[in-house]
Amino acid sequence: MPVEFTKTDVERVASLARLALSDEEKAVFGGQLAEVLRYAEQVRALDTSGVAATAHLLTLETVDRADDERSSLPQAEALANAPDAWLPAGLFKVPRVLG
Repeated sequence: MPVEFTKTDVERVASLARLALSDEEKAVFGGQLAEVLRYAEQVRALDTSGVAATAHLLTLETVDRADDERSSLPQAEALANAPDAWLPAGLFKVPRVLG
C-alpha cells in the first residue's frame, strides 16, 4: 500500500467521488489520504490472532415483545375515538393530501 499520494492518485480518487478539486485541495487531500493509509498499515500490523471475529461490538438482544395473537379493539370503539369517522363504511376520514 503506498504511503504517499501523487497528484494523479488524488485526481483519480476525486474523479471516482465526482469531486472537482483545486490544486490546493489536491495537495491537502493527498497528505490526508496518505495519513489514513499510514494508520491503516499500523492497524494491519497488529496481531489479532487471539481475538475472535465480531460483527458488532455490543451484545444484541431482541427487545420486541412476543407476537402473540390477541383480540383487537372493536371497530365501533375505535371509530368512537375518531374526530371525523364515516360510520356506515367503518372508516376514518382524513383531510385530502394529494390533488
